[in-house]
Amino acid sequence: MKNLLPPLKNRGRKNIMSASFYTGAEEKISLLEKKIKYSFTNKKLAADAVTHSSFYNEHKHETESNERLEFLGDSVLSLITCEYLFSHIHENEGVLTKLKAALVCEDSLYAFAKEKGLGECLLFGKGEKAAGTERKSTLADAVEAMLGAVYLDAGIEEVKKIILPYLISCIGESEVLHDYKTMLQEIVQKNKGELLSYEIIDESGPAHDKMFVCQVKINSNVIAKGEGHSKKTAEQAAAKSALALMGIK
Repeated sequence: MKNLLPPLKNRGRKNIMSASFYTGAEEKISLLEKKIKYSFTNKKLAADAVTHSSFYNEHKHETESNERLEFLGDSVLSLITCEYLFSHIHENEGVLTKLKAALVCEDSLYAFAKEKGLGECLLFGKGEKAAGTERKSTLADAVEAMLGAVYLDAGIEEVKKIILPYLISCIGESEVLHDYKTMLQEIVQKNKGELLSYEIIDESGPAHDKMFVCQVKINSNVIAKGEGHSKKTAEQAAAKSALALMGIK
C-alpha cells in the first residue's frame, strides 16, 4: 500500500537546544530511546516529545511542549491502525470502526504507556511531577507525541515497529471481534466426552510482523487451521474455519 503520509524528515525543525536544557533532558531522551528501542537522529524531536506543557511553561525559551507532536501522532496512529485492520481483519465497516476506536482510545494508549514505562521519560513542571507520571490522559497524550516524533524523524515504518506489536496483541484480546472459540466450544460441549484443543504449529516473519498458524482439534483429530498475527487471532481464525466446515458463519 502506498504511504499516504510521506516522512517529513524534520522539515521546518531546528535541531537546536540550549546547553542547559539539553543537559537536563539528555537523561530523559536516553531513557525514552531505551524503552521504545529507537534512537533519534534529531534529538530536538525527542526532547519535545518528552516535554509536558507544565515544563514548557517554565522553560519557554528553551523548548516546545509535546502538544503539537501529539496532534500529529494521533493521525499517524489512526492511519497505521486503519491500514492494519483493513488488510488483516476481514470484517464489515461497523466492526472495524468499533475495533479501531478500542485500539486508539485513551485506555489503550495508557496501557501501552504503562507497559513501556513512558511516565518515567517525561519532563514535568514543579507542580505536576507528583501526579503527572500516573495521570491517564497525560500518558496517553505522551504516546501520541512519541509516535509523532518518530514519524518526523524516520517515517511511518519505524513507527509501525514500535506500536504494531501492541496493537496486534490488543486485537487478539478484543471482545469486539466475534468470539469464534466460545461458539465452537459451546457446540463441542453438546457431545459428552469430546475435548477441544488448539495448537500453534508454525510461526514466521520478523518480530514486529509475526504470522502464526494454529490447528484446532477435537480429541486427536485436526478439524481446521487458521492464521493470524498473534497466537490468539490465529486460534480465533482456526475456530472460525471449523465453524464454517460445520455450516456456521
